[in-house]
Amino acid sequence: MLELQYKLESKAAKWYATIDIANAFFSIPLAAKCKPQFAFTWRGVQYTWNRLPQGWKHSPTICHRLIQTALEKGEAPEHLQYINDIIVWGNTAAEVFEKGKKIIQILLEASFAIKKSKVKGPAHEIQFLGVKWQNGRQQIPTEVINKITAMSPPTNKKETQAFLSAIGF
Repeated sequence: MLELQYKLESKAAKWYATIDIANAFFSIPLAAKCKPQFAFTWRGVQYTWNRLPQGWKHSPTICHRLIQTALEKGEAPEHLQYINDIIVWGNTAAEVFEKGKKIIQILLEASFAIKKSKVKGPAHEIQFLGVKWQNGRQQIPTEVINKITAMSPPTNKKETQAFLSAIGF
């Protein structure tokens, strides 16, 4: 993820937009031959996943790669992607809008769903992967800083876990 942040810093853009693919894992069907390894029994009834399950250690990698492949085939404009989160940038709002529109079109044609409420921008300042971006610089969002400063120093495992969660670790 640091590599993504370094790449985005190097762009020093004036405008940004983000796209979040809705239910990305569940939009990827499992091949019939793979389904038996995703079968489980609960309360005496056997179930089988038909879509890529969340929580399986390989799901993020598979999801990222399928989205990346769709964007490459569709000749998507310059962007950065982390699993199902995508960011585009540019010097004008119109440029960023057109890039975002093209990427959304490619994703829809590849059978991925886009939730309108998860599309942000074009904007001068935007949050991507928990970091606020403006003029190619990253900042910790104010709400995260406030949450951390309001916390007492951790004194046990549970409080340490809460602190680590607050800082995104």
